[in-house]
Amino acid sequence: MLKKLFLSLLGVLIVGGAIVGTKVLQFRAMAAAGASMVPPPEVVTAATARADSWERTLASTGTLAPVQGVVVSAEASGRVVKIGFESGVTVKAGDVLVQLDSTTEEAQLRSAEAAVALAKANLARSRDLRVSNMVSPAELDAAEAQFKQASAQAESILTTIAKKTVRAAFSGRLGMRRVDLGKVLSEGDAITSLQTLDPIYVDFSLPQQHLSVLETGIAVRVTTDAAPGETFAGRINAISPEVDPATRNVLVQATISNPGEKLRGGMFAKVEVILPSTQPVLTIPVTAVLFAPFGDSVFVIESEPGADGAAAELVLQQRFVRLGEQRGDFISVLEGLEADEQVVSSGVFKLRSAMRVTIDNTLAPDAKLSPRPDNA
Repeated sequence: MLKKLFLSLLGVLIVGGAIVGTKVLQFRAMAAAGASMVPPPEVVTAATARADSWERTLASTGTLAPVQGVVVSAEASGRVVKIGFESGVTVKAGDVLVQLDSTTEEAQLRSAEAAVALAKANLARSRDLRVSNMVSPAELDAAEAQFKQASAQAESILTTIAKKTVRAAFSGRLGMRRVDLGKVLSEGDAITSLQTLDPIYVDFSLPQQHLSVLETGIAVRVTTDAAPGETFAGRINAISPEVDPATRNVLVQATISNPGEKLRGGMFAKVEVILPSTQPVLTIPVTAVLFAPFGDSVFVIESEPGADGAAAELVLQQRFVRLGEQRGDFISVLEGLEADEQVVSSGVFKLRSAMRVTIDNTLAPDAKLSPRPDNA
């Protein structure tokens, strides 16, 4: 009985040892294969660092204001008998907007014109009589004064009648109508607003340190969320001679072309002042940068000779860079990169230094200096 048990245990030990030995040999073979196996190259997209020149700009925010803008008011009191406009329409200089009742003044004018005619006749008669010394110089002077007084009275009534007709002082677009037929207006009561919108002003401020490069005639670009995707061009027409002592900013005004009157007074706008000189830059796509708290870096693609006469291989080298201004899909590199060097342009977060790569730009991102996404 003991002999059978011993033989069984011995058999189990032999089988177990064979299994363990087999597994050890398998693991050793796998380790040797892993040590000799070289991972395939990573497929990446690449971009070339290019020397370029960017226009120098100064950015600010501004407020749009009409070139001409007034609140049209009544110059004389009276009842509205005719309205010659509708809210929001465009009018020309001299167009009649509102006609006030002037029947009383017209009756007064007829009386004043009769007084002028009588005074004129009396003056002529006095001059004739003065020639023959039939009237004194004092009587002639009184006749002349009476004629002038009557004429002035008639002219005053004519002026009042003219004020009863409210006209557009200049061409532009009207605002909301604030009067109705039959309403009695007092002197100074608002009728509507009138503004010239093409061209239009934009007022903005810039820090005082930019005064040395500012001058009238410099081009500006204006954008606003009221007209997405559109840029309005203009030029600086005035620079304030004063600097705000609280903000140390100087007020600048530019005249902007406004076809279609898409820009309106009071709107908020983004302003770019385009300086005459340009700045040289070295640019790469912003997607090529691996941003990190300890420093920004890029992966430069370098060529290394293959082992045992094999073809050259592309290998990555991580290089820290100092970045400058970003515009659109590009960013400028101040230090750490040279012109015409190739860098990985996408997926840099999954890369490491010394990694072998191959370049396939089939799906490379299309970097643009002024991107306009379809869903913007």
